[in-house]
Amino acid sequence: MSERRSAKPDSPGELSFESALQKLEGIVDRLEGGELPLEEALAAFEEGVALSRRCAGQLEAAERRIEVLVERNGGLATESFDELETDADDADEER
Repeated sequence: MSERRSAKPDSPGELSFESALQKLEGIVDRLEGGELPLEEALAAFEEGVALSRRCAGQLEAAERRIEVLVERNGGLATESFDELETDADDADEER
């Protein structure tokens, strides 16, 4: 019989944020346990760094996508998170 690859993704680039975070937490627990041989610990650390970068990138992308409802002229409009941040910075500079 040929071995079938599981439907669950393995690489950090294919994982959801929640799955990547859960896997990262497992790696941290294993590394903190101090029982891994050096080579296995290094491989786990490298995987953890990749997962950490993946999670950070996903969080940054989510932040950029956040839209905030703003009441404007009696109606509602949406502005991106970045636009609101720029408007707030401009208002601070005027004070």
